[in-house]
Amino acid sequence: MGISSLGVGSNILTQDILDQLRKADEASIIQPIDFKIANEKDRKSAFDTFDALMTNLVDSIVEVKSATLFDDRKATVKGTSVEVNVSANSDLQEFTLDVTQLATKQVEESGSFSAKTDTIASAAGSINLNIDGVDFTIDYDDTTTLEDIKKSINDIAGEKVDATIVQIADNDFRLFVSSVETGTTQDITITDNDGNLSGTELTDDLTAVQSGVDAKFTFNGQEVTRTSNNITDLITGYDITLKELGKSEVKVEQNREAILEKIDSFVEKYNAAVGELSRLTKNSRESEERGIFATESTVKALQSDLREIIESAGSGVGNVYEYGFDVDKDGKLSFDKTVFNEKLDANSKNVEAFFTGGDFEKSDGSVVNVKGVFGEVFDLVDSYTGYNGQLDQFKSFIEGSLDTLEDSKSKAVERLNNKYEILQKQFIAYDAMIAKLNSASSMFIQLANAQTAAQNNQ
Repeated sequence: MGISSLGVGSNILTQDILDQLRKADEASIIQPIDFKIANEKDRKSAFDTFDALMTNLVDSIVEVKSATLFDDRKATVKGTSVEVNVSANSDLQEFTLDVTQLATKQVEESGSFSAKTDTIASAAGSINLNIDGVDFTIDYDDTTTLEDIKKSINDIAGEKVDATIVQIADNDFRLFVSSVETGTTQDITITDNDGNLSGTELTDDLTAVQSGVDAKFTFNGQEVTRTSNNITDLITGYDITLKELGKSEVKVEQNREAILEKIDSFVEKYNAAVGELSRLTKNSRESEERGIFATESTVKALQSDLREIIESAGSGVGNVYEYGFDVDKDGKLSFDKTVFNEKLDANSKNVEAFFTGGDFEKSDGSVVNVKGVFGEVFDLVDSYTGYNGQLDQFKSFIEGSLDTLEDSKSKAVERLNNKYEILQKQFIAYDAMIAKLNSASSMFIQLANAQTAAQNNQ
C-alpha cells in the first residue's frame, strides 16, 4: 500500500513503521467489529437452522389440525374376486360382493388375407364402422393395404376400438377389431359404402369371436348389473374393480394407521424444535456450553409457550394426557397409540372434536363447541412463525444488526485508509527533509575535515 522506496533517504521513516502502526489501529478498531460480525453470523446461522425446524413443525400441525385428519379410510378385502379403493370420508360398512359374470369386450375377426400388404379395394371408396351407435367413416383406395386400413381404423376410431393384425398361419392374416369398452352395447359392424372392396373379408366375413357382455354380481345378496368391471357408482366414494368370479367380503373402516402416522410426524417435528430450543437457550457459566440465545427473550418465550400450550390445550373439556400424550422433564412429547385407539373405540366423535374442533359431548350430556387441540397449538406457533410474526421480527433484528456492523466496518476501514494515505505522504516529505539535512551535514563535515587537514600540513 505504501511506496517501496519510503525510508531510503533517511532509513528512519520506513514502510515497516507504517505497517506496524496500522496493525495496532486495526487491532483496536477493526478486530472488535469483526468479532461482533462473526457472532451475529453465528446467531443468524443458528436462527436459520431453528427456523427451518419451526417450518417443519408448522407443516405437520397443518396436517393434523384439519377436520379431514380422521377422514382417512381403508378397505380390507377377504377373497380375490374384487379390489376396493375408498375415498376419504366414505361410509364405514361391511358387505359381500359375489361376482357371477365379468364384463367383456366385443371382439370381431375378419376373413383371411394372405399378407398384411394385400390391397383391400379395387377403387376409391369408404367403409362405415359402427360401434355403440357411433359411426366412423374410413376412406380407402386401390392402394390401401390391410396394414393401412388397420392404421386408419386406429387413427379415426381409436377412442372406441382397437384394431390389430394377427398371423394365424402361413398366408393367413386377419384383422381383429375389439371394443375399448365392455358390455352388451359394444356391437361392431363394418359396411362398404361404395362397393369397391375387393372381397367381403372386412364386412360379411366379420365374425364375433367374443361377445361384449355386462358384469353381474350381488351386493349383500342384491343382484346388480354394470357394463364395466370398474364400478364407481355403487357406493359414493367407492372404486370397485371386479377381478374374477367368486365371493369376497369387504370391510371399510377408519384408516387409523394413516391418522397415527400424521400424529407421529407432529410429535417428531415438535420434539426436534423443542430440542433445538433447549440447546440454543441453555444457561451455563461456561461460554462454550451456553446457548447462543440464552439471553434472548423472544426465543426463550417461545420455548416456554410451546410447553404451556401442550399442557393447557383442550378448551376446558380435557387435556392431551388423557389421550396418550405425555411431556418429559425436557419438554419433549411422547405418544401412546394404545391409549389413543382406546379413546377412539370408546367415542370417536369426541376424540375428533377434541383434536380438530367441533361439538364435544361432556359427561353430563351437554355439548360444547371446541377449537381443537391442534388448532390451539397452530394459533400459538403461527403467532411466532407467521408473516411478520415474532420470529420474523427477530430475524429482521439480527439481519439489521449484521448490516449495521458491516457498514461500521466499511467506514472504519475507509477512515484508516485515509489516515494512512496522509501519513504515508507525510513520511515521504519528512524523509526527504531528513535526507537533505543529512546531505548538508555531510558536506559541512567534509569541508571542516579538509580545512583541518590543510592547517595540519602548514
